[in-house]
Amino acid sequence: MSDILNRLADMLESRKSADADSSYVAKLYAKGMDSILKKVGEEATETVIAAKGGKREEIIYETADLWFHTLVMLAKADIKPQEVLDELARREGLSGITEKESRSK
Repeated sequence: MSDILNRLADMLESRKSADADSSYVAKLYAKGMDSILKKVGEEATETVIAAKGGKREEIIYETADLWFHTLVMLAKADIKPQEVLDELARREGLSGITEKESRSK
C-alpha cells in the first residue's frame, strides 16, 4: 500500500514547482492551505454522503478523492505519508481509549 502513497507523495512534491496554469495540484498549492483545507472538507462531506447512500463504487471513488486531497494537504505542510503510517503503526494494538488518554496528559 505504501508504494502508491510514496509515488503520489513524489508527484505532489514535484507539483510544488509546477506552473499553476498547467497543474491542478500546483493551482491548489498557489491558492494556499485554506483552499486545500476547504477541498479536504468538501471531499470528506462527499465521502460521508456516499457512505450513507451505500453504493460501493461511489464510496470508493469519494474516498480516493478524500485521500488524494488529504495527501495534498500533507505535502503542503511538508509531512510525508510515511509519518502518518508510522503514527498508525504506533497506535496499532492500543485501545482507542488508552491512546486518547495518553494525548491528554
